[in-house]
Amino acid sequence: MKNLIIILLLMLVSIETYAQSTVNSKVYKNNLPEIYITGDVNLHFRSPQPIQFVDLSTKHLIGDLPTENVVRIKIQQFEEERHSAADSIRIKEETPIYYYDNQELGIVTIVGQSFMAQYKLIYKIDDSATIMTNIEILPEDMQALEYPDYQMSSAELRKYSVEIIRKKEASKIRRNRDLGIESQLNNVYAFGDYVFLDISFKNNTNLIYDIDKLKFSIDDKKVYKATNVQSIDIEPVFRLYDLKSFKKSYRNIFVFKKFTYPNNKVLNIRLIENQISGRTINLEIKYSDILQADTF
Repeated sequence: MKNLIIILLLMLVSIETYAQSTVNSKVYKNNLPEIYITGDVNLHFRSPQPIQFVDLSTKHLIGDLPTENVVRIKIQQFEEERHSAADSIRIKEETPIYYYDNQELGIVTIVGQSFMAQYKLIYKIDDSATIMTNIEILPEDMQALEYPDYQMSSAELRKYSVEIIRKKEASKIRRNRDLGIESQLNNVYAFGDYVFLDISFKNNTNLIYDIDKLKFSIDDKKVYKATNVQSIDIEPVFRLYDLKSFKKSYRNIFVFKKFTYPNNKVLNIRLIENQISGRTINLEIKYSDILQADTF
């Protein structure tokens, strides 16, 4: 009898857990957070990630993206009407739109790199106690987006890159010197489908080094200067700093989606100076260096 009671209790807990997960997997309009907005105030949503997509469900709302992390929303104040004054002339008139207190204006959907957030906007006659001008999108308002292949957000890539650069430069894995410039691979880290390269450059001359470009390519070993060699350029999906010049030293973290190349090729990192007789330095990374990457 006791065993039967325990089984029944476990079944009830399982049913309740399943029901909760089912409810949480769906979002109903009545459960959306309500945000009050008025006619003469712009509303800004601040996202922790770059915004990928915004949807405004009605014509009562208009908006734009002043920066990649901010959505600006305001109420449509006028409705355009066109009238024919003659066969070839059309006159455009703007008719004011009037809203009533507590009128539902529509749903705002904001999609980041790994989340979606939705809000219900309500018109409110100007009341400074209830009208907000900017709102931070908080975790409790986010719905996680699942992709077939997990992709880190820019915030996550930055977080791990900062962790790496806070560490002291390890004993160098690869190093090259030329024309008073040194290039050095400090370490390689792997996290999921991402490869983090910790790279330093040192300027041992008295001339400031103005960076024209920093190129990453997969080339044949020792022959990347030849004209008939096949070279494949690759681009980092993230870099911690975007420096244009340096006087004595420059250290940065570059993040790539996981890549492979055969043993007869190398990853060539080429720093090119922004001058007519620019100094160029190359750093060759063997595939074995990538395979021996540290993990977080």
